[in-house]
Amino acid sequence: MDRNNFDIKLNQLFDQNSLLVNRRNRVQQHGNGIYDRYEFPVLTRDHIPVFWQYDLNFETNPHLMMRLGINTTFNAGAIKLNKKYLMITRIEGFDAKSFFAVAESPNGIDRWKFRDRPIIMPLTGNPENNLYDIRLTQHEDGWIYGLFCADRKSQNNLEDTSLPAASCGIARTRDLVNWERLEDLKSSDLQQRNCVLHPEFVSGKYMIYTSPLKSFTGPDDSCICAGFTGSMKNAVIEGQLMVDRRESHIKNGQGPAPIKTPVGWLHLAHGFRRTRTGLRFTLYLFLTDLIEPWKVINRPGGHFIEPIGEERLVEPQNVSFSNGWILDPNGTVFVYYTSSDARMQVATTTLEKLIDYVLHTPEDPGMTQLYVDQRDELIVNNLRVLKQHYPDIRY
Repeated sequence: MDRNNFDIKLNQLFDQNSLLVNRRNRVQQHGNGIYDRYEFPVLTRDHIPVFWQYDLNFETNPHLMMRLGINTTFNAGAIKLNKKYLMITRIEGFDAKSFFAVAESPNGIDRWKFRDRPIIMPLTGNPENNLYDIRLTQHEDGWIYGLFCADRKSQNNLEDTSLPAASCGIARTRDLVNWERLEDLKSSDLQQRNCVLHPEFVSGKYMIYTSPLKSFTGPDDSCICAGFTGSMKNAVIEGQLMVDRRESHIKNGQGPAPIKTPVGWLHLAHGFRRTRTGLRFTLYLFLTDLIEPWKVINRPGGHFIEPIGEERLVEPQNVSFSNGWILDPNGTVFVYYTSSDARMQVATTTLEKLIDYVLHTPEDPGMTQLYVDQRDELIVNNLRVLKQHYPDIRY
């Protein structure tokens, strides 16, 4: 390729990226009354800046080859800071290693653009092989904390990097630019993933939602628990309280930090179970007590967001996962979720709707007959309403 064609192709790459970044998003029609989904993903690997993947020097890359490719942009923590909507996204390269980068949007729905450089996360004395899935918490102590999975080689099998030991990495910042790395969370559990810091002190201590694991990949008794520590600099939790176990799921885990509402702490979580086509990840909501936030007071049955349509057609299929949401002062809630471990989606709703949902959606009764009775009661009541108030509707 000569220099002229190099420059033409280079400009095309930047033009294509700019068109995608500046594309406006639109609400999908026929919502479910709980939230609105959107027509386009908010972040994909094509949103990645050109200069993150290509060597732009003609002398060293005359064919303008992609040198450091990107597989996916997913599992993003989210926060609103200085009137901007921000996601810290997990970005996985062709080498299957992940890193974090900040993307910004003026409205939380579209025009997401990555900052020029990724986050260079400081290391501990025991560097991890991989890090991913950061949860952001704006804590009342004044810091913004990021809790994330830090994988290292399993001490039981140092040669096999496919079986890592997962621990909870901890870092804090005030501006999402300068990060202070703290020591990993210490607990008696073999593995810790999906850890999230509660936004407020509880009885003078930091409270951390945990997901203790007996193994990295196998099914076990994983559930959402809570532990307490006096300091985040050297966080140690001795015992853990049960918060939420989903009997219908193999595993479940906390999503982002909960949102404080007048009726309790609103939680977004994930769970998965086996199907004929493999594992199916869905999102669900529950509510905990304002004073004792480890105590569940409302648990709507069923899932909140599930993988549907094009959102489930990428390998791995059937995955909806979230570790980030934002509550605006006007009551709008932006739920950022991953589809198929590949790209970020957004759903918008309001705090009023979510409170209605968690308070008035029936809990799973646990048995088929009770579930049928529950649905039949709804049907009978609705037939009465149709007959009395909507006699012209045909059904």
